Amino acid sequence: MHLHRVLLCASLFALPLLSPAQDWPSWRGSKRDGLSAETGLLKQWPAAGPKLVWKATGVGGGFSSVSVVGNRIYTIGDGSTDLLVHALDRATGKIVWSTKAGLPGGHRNYPGPRSTPTVDGDALYVLTQNGDLLCLDLASGAVRWKKNVETDFGGRMMSGWRWSESPLVDGDKVVVTPGGPQGAVVALNKKTGAGLWRAKELTDTAAYASLVPVELGGTRQYVVFTGASVAGVAAATGKMLWHHARPGKTAVIPDPVYKDGLVFVTSGYGIGCNAFKVSGSASAFKAEQVYANTDMAVHHGGIVLVGDHVYGQSGRGDLTCMELKSGKVVWSDRSVGKGAITFADGHLYLRSEGKGEVALVEATPAGYKEKGRFTQPERTTRMAWPHPVIAGGRLYLRDQGNLFCYDVKGK
Repeated sequence: MHLHRVLLCASLFALPLLSPAQDWPSWRGSKRDGLSAETGLLKQWPAAGPKLVWKATGVGGGFSSVSVVGNRIYTIGDGSTDLLVHALDRATGKIVWSTKAGLPGGHRNYPGPRSTPTVDGDALYVLTQNGDLLCLDLASGAVRWKKNVETDFGGRMMSGWRWSESPLVDGDKVVVTPGGPQGAVVALNKKTGAGLWRAKELTDTAAYASLVPVELGGTRQYVVFTGASVAGVAAATGKMLWHHARPGKTAVIPDPVYKDGLVFVTSGYGIGCNAFKVSGSASAFKAEQVYANTDMAVHHGGIVLVGDHVYGQSGRGDLTCMELKSGKVVWSDRSVGKGAITFADGHLYLRSEGKGEVALVEATPAGYKEKGRFTQPERTTRMAWPHPVIAGGRLYLRDQGNLFCYDVKGK
């Protein structure tokens, strides 16, 4: 027993000692808002861009980003015959384990998964493009339980690109959006997969946005963004607390952002953005539209709220800084063009969907201030849709079967 404790302590000391701020446990980070809490990162990139630490190969096709916790990285990718969940060594990028999670494909022109795994304790939660929701053992990749949001819950999508949401783990629940007439949102016991509640009052088909947890009016709730509306459902029961019609078109993808009673949403295909004031408490909530415009119409690359300003790359390709409260455009710039956005240490990390250019831009309403740019090497012919991830002084960029790790720690 004594020897066992000694060996256990030695193994723990061998692992990197990382604070929660240096982890990225789920889609868009620990708070699902695209904001990293890290500091001490580079404020200016070298002319050639930050140093490439390693490149991993063989993680499969698709558009999933990564989760980073402890000494592991987690992602999903299509293999030749199976969809695979991978765990990689954080120091080297080598694959530690891979688990079969269903069939590959899902869309003839854009095959592959597009959601990001969620790490919670000793478990990993995955939603595939075919609607399979799995709970895996974090250490080994063994499947603990599995459901399918289409066959088990009658789920329905708004269009044909299949399920793209990343699972939300909140307390004892894992929560996803099957969509459809039986109720748009379902909560399951995260340990067993048993049903806890269904949001039966909300019957929209599912879109491609992920659920956003908020504390609003003294009530914990999940903001649901679909192709027909934006709504809040109670975290404890699934009861619909508030609802406002907000028709989208073709595909509704970016997650909502929230601050001080304002819920901000945006989507592409000419729809634009809306802000809703949600007020009330307990069972007496209401939502009122504050503004709507087409000045920020983000297709897929997400938005971040930094202070009182929203930043996003519109479908036409401009990086836009907008005042949250008024919807007023403060500035816009072509930057790297249409793509994805993440924030860390006072800066925006922007990734172009086309050439794969990546830029570092100061997040300030004072104007566009670029602090460096580089082009990702070995670009595939597919769109560079996976969002950038910043964790532990590293920048991670997924491009189909390749994963690049860059050193962005300040010297």
